[in-house]
Amino acid sequence: MLDCGFSVRETTARLARLGRTPDDIDAILVTHEHSDHANGVAGFARRHEVPVWMTAGTRTAVNGELASVEVNELSPHEPFAIGDLQISPFPVPHDAREPAQFMFSDGDVRLGYLTDLGSTTAHVEKMLGGCQALVLECNHDRDMLKNGTYPPLLKARIAGSHGHLSNDQAADLLGRLGFGWLRHIVAAHLSEQNNRPDLACAALARALDCTPDWVQVADQEKGLGWRDVVRD
Repeated sequence: MLDCGFSVRETTARLARLGRTPDDIDAILVTHEHSDHANGVAGFARRHEVPVWMTAGTRTAVNGELASVEVNELSPHEPFAIGDLQISPFPVPHDAREPAQFMFSDGDVRLGYLTDLGSTTAHVEKMLGGCQALVLECNHDRDMLKNGTYPPLLKARIAGSHGHLSNDQAADLLGRLGFGWLRHIVAAHLSEQNNRPDLACAALARALDCTPDWVQVADQEKGLGWRDVVRD
C-alpha cells in the first residue's frame, strides 16, 4: 500500500471496496510525512503488524508516531524489492523532509507514481520513461488557484517549485516523457477547491493527443478501481 492518510476504519472500508482486506497488505510505502499521506500509517501498521518503508528524513519527521512499528529505511536513490515487486524510488522537489516517489515493476510492466512535487527534474523524467501506466499529479488549475479563496501565502506555496503540479505542468511533463508504451494514465491528487476533473482530463488529453475520456481520475472519495497493466 502506498501512503495511508486515513484512519484504520476508513482504510479498511476502502480496501473492502476493492475486494481486499488488511491481511492482503504486505507493506506500506510512505512518500513523505504530510498528514494526508502519513496520518494513518502508524495506526494501520500497528493494528495489522505491517512493516513500513520510508526515507530516513521522513522517518525523522514522523518518528514519534512509530512506536511498536517495524520501519525500514529506504534510499531515494537505490532500488529494492518487496516480494516479487521491484521498487525504484526517486527524490522529488517538495516541501517535506526527504520526499520520494516510486516506479513499480514486476519485471515485465512498469507503473509510475508521481504526486506531491512543485516542479520536475531531468532525473524524475528519466525514472518515469517507458512506463505502461502512470499516476500523475494534477493538483490545481492555475486560474482557479489564482482567483480562489486561499490566503496568498498558501497560494504561493502550492504554486511554488516545491509545492504541487498544476494541470498545465503535468501536461508539459507528460509531453516530454514520450508515451509510446503508455496504456493507462490517471490524474491524481486533485484539489477540491482549485481544480475540476474535466480540466485535468482535458490538459492531459491535449498532451497525449487523445480524447479526455481516455484519462482516468482518482476521486478523493471513490478512489479508483483496479486496472490491469499489461504489455501489448
